[in-house]
Amino acid sequence: MAEAADRKRTVIVTVDDDPGVSRAVARDLRRRYGATYRVVRAESGDSALQALRELKLRGDLVAVILADYRMPQMNGIEFLEQALDVYPEARRVLLTAYADTGAAIDAINVVDLDHYLLKPWDPPEEKLYPVLDDLLQAWRAGHHRAHPSTKVVGHRWSARSSETREFLARNQVPYRWYSSDEPEGQRLLSAAGQDGLRLPVVITPDGTPLVEPEAAELAVHVGLATTPTADFYDLVVVGGGPAGLGAAVYGASEGLRTVLVERSATGGQAGQSSRIENYLGFPDGVSGGQLTERAMRQAGRFGAEVLTTREVTGLEAHGSARIVRFSDGSEIAAHSVILATGVSYRQLPSGGADELTGRGVFYGSALTEAASCQGHDVYIVGGANSAGQAAMYLSRTAKSVTLLVRGESIAASMSYYLIQQVEETPNIRVRCGTVVDTAHGDGHLEHLTLREVESGETELVDAQWLFVFIGAAPLTDWLDGTVLRDRRGFILAGPDMTPDGRPPAEWDLERPPYHLETSVPGVFVAGDARAESAKRVASAVGEGAMAVMLVHRYLEQS
Repeated sequence: MAEAADRKRTVIVTVDDDPGVSRAVARDLRRRYGATYRVVRAESGDSALQALRELKLRGDLVAVILADYRMPQMNGIEFLEQALDVYPEARRVLLTAYADTGAAIDAINVVDLDHYLLKPWDPPEEKLYPVLDDLLQAWRAGHHRAHPSTKVVGHRWSARSSETREFLARNQVPYRWYSSDEPEGQRLLSAAGQDGLRLPVVITPDGTPLVEPEAAELAVHVGLATTPTADFYDLVVVGGGPAGLGAAVYGASEGLRTVLVERSATGGQAGQSSRIENYLGFPDGVSGGQLTERAMRQAGRFGAEVLTTREVTGLEAHGSARIVRFSDGSEIAAHSVILATGVSYRQLPSGGADELTGRGVFYGSALTEAASCQGHDVYIVGGANSAGQAAMYLSRTAKSVTLLVRGESIAASMSYYLIQQVEETPNIRVRCGTVVDTAHGDGHLEHLTLREVESGETELVDAQWLFVFIGAAPLTDWLDGTVLRDRRGFILAGPDMTPDGRPPAEWDLERPPYHLETSVPGVFVAGDARAESAKRVASAVGEGAMAVMLVHRYLEQS
């Protein structure tokens, strides 16, 4: 009965700009699948995207999307690329004429196309249904279940509301936002017995209202795993960014009992990126959310556990066991540990910034807040890739985007391809040698005082939106006195611990440390938390995989 109920909520979407063809496709689909699936048809890419967004907000599942290639304004490939952001797990089919098969083949790389069908497909019993049967069976194998949407009632300038939205978005939990000063938001608050003085109020899919929930409480109610299923593992991965996800995928795929522990949301800083364009295998780019979601699915398919909202506060070596302690006093143990804690954005030292955080000043929240920036002037602090990617994303809807860079040029820290895009975008301006001196506002950001580094001259500008992407502060304070770190807090490993060719004094084994091994045998580091790392997604994923190889070597010799 449960499976049947889920299928009733599951949708097959078809879009074709020819009304006759659109009706014919929907008719053939309903004839075969109408008893168990809902068929939704659209006659343009825009209307189909709107339908997909509405389905997402209601918590409905979409199993298959069929799109005609030749549509005006938005062709089928462009539509499917945007549909990926809404339903990344849906199977994708492109409907083409014989002359368009080259485009269909190209789409296999662009949008991970599952199949393309030549029109016409008469009879459908031979040319359409067998393909759809296989795609639906593959989709169902993913154990999808329909989840009614979580509702968040909050205020635009509430820091707690912003944090909650960011937490849900980064953990890919579908939710719908309601402003507390609009009628529907007020009706929801009234139904929850709240007066709106304490925000946000989160209404879970089962109707439970949570008032100003902490992340751990929210995680439990929206179905995120927070508790380990065992006390002992082969491998504990601390941190869920690209390096940690890479380690979890490779560790679990090679037979290690693997658990990944993340304090907030998987994906790390990369997971907040709107578009990563220099990652191998994605010639048209991939969003950080898409990459994270796919990595999570891979890790889960191989049997890795992923725990969220679990803050690690201690690491100890007891004989051959490595003990990982959590902030709530609990612990788990393993034969080996990979530290992939990544880095966080440094706090803006400008006056007034702390008080306005979440109220117009945001750290890496461009994706979540982008819709509210439409038609506004936006300022971004930072000159590396994350700032450039945010600028490109926000420039789609913002009136203007100004990059504030302390240095003389963005060439020192931003990839060349991204510099070209920034320079070619007319509503993006780069101001080098400029910093934020003070952030001003009553309850939310209203103005910024900008200061020229060399001359000291200041300028007051109107601003409601400031996004900060500066520096990289390693999340390693909890490791003080446990593993060797450099003066900035980055973890030393392998050759970086032995500049004179001799292991550190803390090392008690005859062999030298492996390449990514820390000063504690069996504890490895990967990604941005490692001293002298490349600070790129591809290198972080590679280090995660390499660390697993070294874990195997360590276990074989232990």
